[in-house]
Amino acid sequence: MTSPSQIHHSRSKWGKRKSTSMFPEGFIKRIRTQKYIDAESLIKALDEPSPVSIRLNPSKWKRVPSDSEPVPWCTYGYYLSKRPSFTLDPLFHAGCYYPQEASGMFLEQVIMQKVPLKEGIRALDLCGAPGGKSTHLSSLIAGNGLLIANEVIGSRAAVLSENLIKWGAPNTIVTNNDPASFGKLTGYFDIVFIDAPCSGEGIFRDHRVRREWSENTTRLCSDRQKRILMDIWPSLKNGGILIYSTCTFNPGENEQIIRWFLEQKNAVSEKIKIAGYTGIIEINHQGVPSYAFYPDRIRGEGFFISMIRKTEETVTIQVRSGNDRFRRIAGEDLKTAIGWTTFAADRIVRMGDEILKLPLNRGEYEFLSRNLRILSAGTRICSVMKKDYIPAPELALSDGFKKEVFPMASLNYGEAISFLCRERFLTDKIPKGWSLAGYNGVPLGFVKNVGTRINNYYPVSWRIRMKEPLTRSAELIKWK
Repeated sequence: MTSPSQIHHSRSKWGKRKSTSMFPEGFIKRIRTQKYIDAESLIKALDEPSPVSIRLNPSKWKRVPSDSEPVPWCTYGYYLSKRPSFTLDPLFHAGCYYPQEASGMFLEQVIMQKVPLKEGIRALDLCGAPGGKSTHLSSLIAGNGLLIANEVIGSRAAVLSENLIKWGAPNTIVTNNDPASFGKLTGYFDIVFIDAPCSGEGIFRDHRVRREWSENTTRLCSDRQKRILMDIWPSLKNGGILIYSTCTFNPGENEQIIRWFLEQKNAVSEKIKIAGYTGIIEINHQGVPSYAFYPDRIRGEGFFISMIRKTEETVTIQVRSGNDRFRRIAGEDLKTAIGWTTFAADRIVRMGDEILKLPLNRGEYEFLSRNLRILSAGTRICSVMKKDYIPAPELALSDGFKKEVFPMASLNYGEAISFLCRERFLTDKIPKGWSLAGYNGVPLGFVKNVGTRINNYYPVSWRIRMKEPLTRSAELIKWK
């Protein structure tokens, strides 16, 4: 059995030095025999730097990066000429863009070509962390329905929640569940997207991923992928679509998985139009179409995606409400929530001392909360302390926030970084009372000037942490 330490020497069988780096011997042996792959060209590409790309959030940011090129298959995707400091960019923390690998943005084409975006659509991103594809999905379905973004690992689920909150879409719920938990929600979803855990060959530009690879890992991944598909299948309604993707080249985790699954279940695979997108390869495995992105042919990392449509009758689970734990909102609570947001009153609720906007009706939310471990849902608007209303950090970042309600203090770069680090700072830009801390016209969060000091209400768990001292200057994206 080949282990990660068994490597491909830089002098290959082709006779010339092809690489200064090393690849697992089992990987090299297999890709030399794989249809659709030019092994020599692929190995060379995997030793080159990764392309840098971002996807803009059109609800917050209208400007385009300077010195950039569009990602052909994504409306708001752009390649950057060099890697900036995302961690030290206030616009990233404000949710104006998301650093996302370009190949994965092809999800947009599957949704736009195959899903009628009607009112009431229900979508699940099963393996959502850290949030690139979840934020993308939330924008694609927009006001048409609900996205449940799930992550089974608790620490990663918290990151997923943070990134979706910053993105600002109020149509999301973040959960922390095993795939089997969703199987109980029979026929609930119109879309199930599985960006499956895999052996990671498509991101072998990262040497750590190369070192962790083994042939045994590919087999373990394949077994896990089969279990995930079988567990989640009942939750998809008849006629719904399942989108399956990985970041590996291994047929045993890609096209062979889809062929195996179609033999188990009543479903059909469907083609996706790729005309005009140079370099994307259509794989046909025993009549099953799927699509591969190879780094020597496209500007991006390795990626695989396939789509199947469910063709078996599935009885949709009946949503039964339990005890309503939300207080009906009225009076000053309702007046404040409506005054601060654009949300419909029937979705605004109070739970304890918190006022929030749910992404679906109360009864359905109650039903989901009994079946799933929910980390965050919709938008938290404020908390109530005696007769005071304390605006929630999530509100400042939400698409439903009326930012003109609060004065905005336009912070310079150093002040914005201080705010994001939760450091105390004094400035004459902030009047007495509540204000928005803003950067380039975009809200970052709330501050309160109490006269002798300015209280920073940026969440502790979100603050920027750096091992090295911050210089208050960084290489940032330049915008047109």
